[in-house]
Amino acid sequence: MTKPIEVIVHQTTKEGKYVCGDSYYFVLQDEYFTCVVADGLGSGTLANEASSAVVEVVQQYHEEDVEVLMKKCNESLFQKRGAAVAVLKVFFQTKEFHYSCVGNIRFFLYSDQGELTYPLPVSGYLSGKPVRFNTKRYSYQANSKFLIHSDGITPNGIKSLLSSGLSNECIANQIRERFTSKMDDSTFIIGTLH
Repeated sequence: MTKPIEVIVHQTTKEGKYVCGDSYYFVLQDEYFTCVVADGLGSGTLANEASSAVVEVVQQYHEEDVEVLMKKCNESLFQKRGAAVAVLKVFFQTKEFHYSCVGNIRFFLYSDQGELTYPLPVSGYLSGKPVRFNTKRYSYQANSKFLIHSDGITPNGIKSLLSSGLSNECIANQIRERFTSKMDDSTFIIGTLH
């Protein structure tokens, strides 16, 4: 039986740093897939501390709604450096996904029919202060490809890559070679929703 989702993750640390300021986590359950990407402000240890706090929250509460997860992520960053955060939750039964983002993390979903979904993030970052979330719900079709990435990836040409018909592995290699900056931490997750 085909798994409902397949993913490939890649992460690199800013040149000259030993610790990545980005963190990510995903979990696959029978009914859903929950994923978070967090980009701690700046780079190095304090950025990692912030992004790791976000990941710990999602690990603990991954069954919750996206809106609840975003609130908990925000609370976890109180008196920390702050982070750009994106949370994606896919529901396999209803072929629907919920997405929320504050900050400069990007998400693209490309369907077999050539439709590109690109939810706009709320500008700013999470830091424990009150913030407005904009959680969106979308339906998806089988074999849609998605990409979620931090700002260490330059997204020029992403649509043509997602629509190329290449495997996730080939696309991941292209992104690694062509779109990853050494001047920033970078994280991307590419996947297919079956």
